[in-house]
Amino acid sequence: MALSLLCPLLATFLFMQTMADTSFVQSRAAFYPNSQENGTDAASNLYRNGVGCGACYQVRCGNSALCSGNGVTVVITDQGSGHNTDFILSQRAFGRMALNTDAAASLLALGVVDIQYRRVSCSYPNKNITVKIHESSNNPHYLAFVIWFQQGNRDITAVQICETQNFVCKLLDRSHGAVWTTTAPPSGPLSLRMLFSPEEEGEETWVVPVNKIPQDWKAGQTYDLGVQVDQ
Repeated sequence: MALSLLCPLLATFLFMQTMADTSFVQSRAAFYPNSQENGTDAASNLYRNGVGCGACYQVRCGNSALCSGNGVTVVITDQGSGHNTDFILSQRAFGRMALNTDAAASLLALGVVDIQYRRVSCSYPNKNITVKIHESSNNPHYLAFVIWFQQGNRDITAVQICETQNFVCKLLDRSHGAVWTTTAPPSGPLSLRMLFSPEEEGEETWVVPVNKIPQDWKAGQTYDLGVQVDQ
């Protein structure tokens, strides 16, 4: 089993309401034995070189004696592969597919199970899209950040950062997963532009947040962008 920390996002999971059995893909899932309580949920091809980082999936196991019909919703936070699986879940998320505590112990003892999965909309009630400045950043020479709390089921395919006075924009690089980076970022407060993948039968769209990254941004800080998406 291989696991690489490429996507430093918040890992979480939510219970789902009962849904119709459509659009599910057959696969397998394992779990990462040493994962923390709210540890990494990794995927192989679904990670898509970082584009899939932050996407939400409903995952349910096929063992009806042990597992619930709803399963668990996980957020892809990393890339990992092993045992011909599409998912390597945190230990907690893997156990949450089970009917109850006793069934969870039996499920964890199996280690690898057949599953069904499908992409679903992420939901972060009362939260706006937020950027976390990566610890490697060094104002004003190098800026790197990750994007948190993006709702819906669309991907961010490009990010620009703009100097707000003259609105000179610079396209950022996607570096080691979901980290967006640039050398020599513009001076002053910075405005982001995020390009979202199309909705069904739609086109890519740019979203411009209300709030800006302040001129004195610092490594390790988080900044609420004051905007959210619904789809």
